[in-house]
Amino acid sequence: MRFITILTVCTMLAGTLSAQVNISGYVTDAATGEPLIGVSVYCAETQQGQASNAFGYFNLSNPGKGKYSIQFSYVGYANYNTEFNALHDTLVRIKLQPGLAIQEVHVNAQKPIEERAEVSTVQLTMKEVQRLPALGGEVDLIKALQLLPGVSQGNEGSSGMYVRGGSPDQNLILLDDVPLYYVSHLGGFVSTFNPDAIQNVTLIKGGFPARYGSRLSSVLDVRMKNGHATQFKGNATVGLVSSKLTLEGPVKKDTSSYLISVRRMMYDILMRPITPLIFNGAGMGYNFFDVNAKYNHKLGNADRLYLSFYMGDDRSITSFKPKDSDISAKGKLRWGNTLGALRWNHVFNPKLFNNLTASFTQYRDTMMQNYKGTGIKSDYQFLSKVSDVTLKTDFDWFVSNSYTLRTGTNVIYHHYLPSQMNNKQSMDGITNDSTEVNYREEAMEANIYIENEIQLMRNLSFNAGLRYANYRVNKKSYLSLEPRLALNYNLIPRHSLKLGYAQMQQNVHLLTGSSTGMPSDYWLPPTKTLAPQLSVQYSLGWAHTTADKKYEMSVEAYYKEMDNLISFKDGVSYFTGLGNWENHVEGKGRGTAKGIEFFIKKNTGKTTGWIGYTLSETTRQFQEINQGRRYPFRYDRPHDISIVVQHQIKPSIDFFASWVYNSGNAITLAKEHYMVPHEPNGEYEKPYVSVEIYNGKNSTRMEAYHRLDVGVNFIKKRSHGERIWRLSVYNLYNRQNAYYYFWGTDIEGDGWNETEPRLYKQTLFPIIPSVSYSWTF
Repeated sequence: MRFITILTVCTMLAGTLSAQVNISGYVTDAATGEPLIGVSVYCAETQQGQASNAFGYFNLSNPGKGKYSIQFSYVGYANYNTEFNALHDTLVRIKLQPGLAIQEVHVNAQKPIEERAEVSTVQLTMKEVQRLPALGGEVDLIKALQLLPGVSQGNEGSSGMYVRGGSPDQNLILLDDVPLYYVSHLGGFVSTFNPDAIQNVTLIKGGFPARYGSRLSSVLDVRMKNGHATQFKGNATVGLVSSKLTLEGPVKKDTSSYLISVRRMMYDILMRPITPLIFNGAGMGYNFFDVNAKYNHKLGNADRLYLSFYMGDDRSITSFKPKDSDISAKGKLRWGNTLGALRWNHVFNPKLFNNLTASFTQYRDTMMQNYKGTGIKSDYQFLSKVSDVTLKTDFDWFVSNSYTLRTGTNVIYHHYLPSQMNNKQSMDGITNDSTEVNYREEAMEANIYIENEIQLMRNLSFNAGLRYANYRVNKKSYLSLEPRLALNYNLIPRHSLKLGYAQMQQNVHLLTGSSTGMPSDYWLPPTKTLAPQLSVQYSLGWAHTTADKKYEMSVEAYYKEMDNLISFKDGVSYFTGLGNWENHVEGKGRGTAKGIEFFIKKNTGKTTGWIGYTLSETTRQFQEINQGRRYPFRYDRPHDISIVVQHQIKPSIDFFASWVYNSGNAITLAKEHYMVPHEPNGEYEKPYVSVEIYNGKNSTRMEAYHRLDVGVNFIKKRSHGERIWRLSVYNLYNRQNAYYYFWGTDIEGDGWNETEPRLYKQTLFPIIPSVSYSWTF
C-alpha cells in the first residue's frame, strides 16, 4: 500500500510541473512498425537528451512553449531531424528509416560507448548475428555472444554461457521479460533462440541495474519481434540442422500485428522409418522444435497490450519390435520450456510510463519407458520440472531530461518438483503400481527496486539503485538488500572512466549431470541448511570511440566473490538419486573470479568486426572437497581470444570468419597410472590391480582449444523478396580439439597381458561444411 501511495505522489508531482512542455511518443521502424529500444533523442536548444525505453517510448521536457529541433539517431538507421512548435504537451510517432544512403555496413551502438551510463554491457544487432559463421547452417545467438570478452562456451559446440567465472545457472536469461531455465537444443549444439523471431539483444556482465535480480553472473535480455505493422511478410529457411518458417503481419494496420515463427529439426522424419528396416525392428529418432508467437494491440494513445508465447522441446524416441515376436519396447525422452506473458503498457501522463506483466514459465524433463511381452507389461514414467508464476509492475518516471527514476515490484510463486517416478508392472494378471516423489517444494518471492539514472554534469552520469528481496521457503525467509551502481565519467572528449558495483542474491540451485548430452538438470530451492547463493562484483574500465566513430575500444577489470555455492561431494553424482539430496552435496562453497577484458570493434565500412581478449582466473573452495584447498573451476580459462571479421565483398556477397583460442578446461586426471602385481582370487581375476595417483581436484589442464570458422552469404534481391544461400565451414583447418581424456590399455598375447596405461583423447567435431537456403516473401 505504501508503494502505491508513493507512486500516486510521484504522479501528482509530475503533473505540477505545468510550466514545462513535454514532447513524448514512440519511435518505431518505418518499414515494419517494430519499436526501437535505446534510440538517442536529443534537443539542440536545451542540449539535453533521452533514450527510448524497452517499448520505444521517450519523453523530452522543454522549459516552455516554443520551437524545438529534435534529432533521433539509432543503430543502422538514418538520422531523423525534425522541428516541433510545442505550444502544449505533444504526443508524436517517429518512424526511422532503416539502412543508410551509402553502400556500406554500419553497426555502431545507439550512443558512443563512452557516453552511456552503463558498465559491462554489450548490445548485438541481429544483423551482426546473422553475419557470423553457422555450425550446421544454423545461426545461433548464444554462440555469437560466446565470441565476446568475458563470455566462454563450456564444451565443444555447447550453447552454454560461462560469464566471468560463473556457471550457466547463474545467468538470468529473459525472453520478453520472462525467465527461461533451459536454453539449449541438441545437447547444447543449438540454443533455443530462433534468430528469425528476435528483435533486440542486451548482455549485462556487471554493474547490474536494480531492476534485474535473482542471478549472480549475467543478464541476457532478449526481446521478440512484434510483427510487421503494415503488410504481410514471410521468411523460410531450409538447413542441415533445422528448417524454419516465420509469418508476420497486421491484424489491423498500424493498430495490431502478429508474429508466428516455427523451427524444427527434420532428422527423425528420415531416420525413424529407415532404422527398423536396418536394425531388425529397432527404431530411433531425435528432433527439436521451437514455436514463438506474439500479438500486440494498440488500445489507444495511452494503452497497449502485448501477448507473448514460446514453447520449445527436444524429443528422443527409441523403439524395438522384432518381426514374428510378441515383444515390444519403447522409450521417449522429452525436455524443454513453455513460456507465456501478457503485458499492458499505460502512459499516466507524458512523464510517467507503466508496464504491468503477468507471466508463466516452466522447464520440464520427462522420460517414459514401456515393455510388453508374453504375460508381462511394464510402464515407467519420470518427471522433473520447475515453474514460476509472476505478477510485476514497472514504472519509468522521466523527472527531467537529466533524471529518470525507475521503480517497480514483483511477486513470484515458485513450484519445484525435481523428481517424480511412477512404475507400473503387470505379470500374470497381477499389477503393482507405485509413485515416488523424492522432493517437492513451493516458495514465494517478493522484490522491490528503485533506480536513479542521472546526468549529474555534462561529463558525469550514473545509475544508482537499490533492490530488496524476500524469498520464503519452508517457513524460512531469506532477506537481501542489494545496492547497485554504474558510473560513467568523461575524462576528456571521447574517453571515459567506468565504475560498477553490484550485490546479488540467487534463490535457486542447480544440480546437473549432462555428460551424455541429454540434460539431467535438477532445479532446487534454498533450504534451512543450504542458503541462497550470494555475490559481490566490482568493475573498473576505460572506454573510447575514435573521432570518426569507426572504432570503439574498451578495457575493463573485474573482481567477483561468490558465497553459498554447492557441488556434489567427492565420489557422488546425480546418478545417486535425489532422495535426501542435501546429504549428497557440499554447500557453503566460495568462489572467486577476477580478470581483465580487452575489446576493440570496427563499426563502419565494408569490413567490420572485433577482437576480444580476456585474461582471467576462477577458483572454487569447499570445506569437504579437495581437502579444503582452493582449486580451479572446471571452466577456468586464463586466456581467451576471439577475432571476428565481416566483409561485404559487394552488396550481394558477404564474407565472414571467426577464430577463437582459449586455454583448456581444468580437469581431475590421474597424473600417474601403475599396474601393481596381484595374486588372483579366481580363474577370471586379473593378476594385477590398477593404481592411480592424483595431485588434486582440477589440477590438470586440457590442451588449448582453437578453431577457425568461415562462411559466405550469397544474396539476391528481387521485387517480391530476397534469397540467401549461406555456406559455412566449421573448424576449417580440422583442429582435433579434445572433448575429454581417458586412460586406456592395449591387449597383448593371450588376452591377459595389457600394455602400460596410456592417455587418450576423445575429439568431437572435425571440419564440418554446411549450407542453408532462405527466402523472404
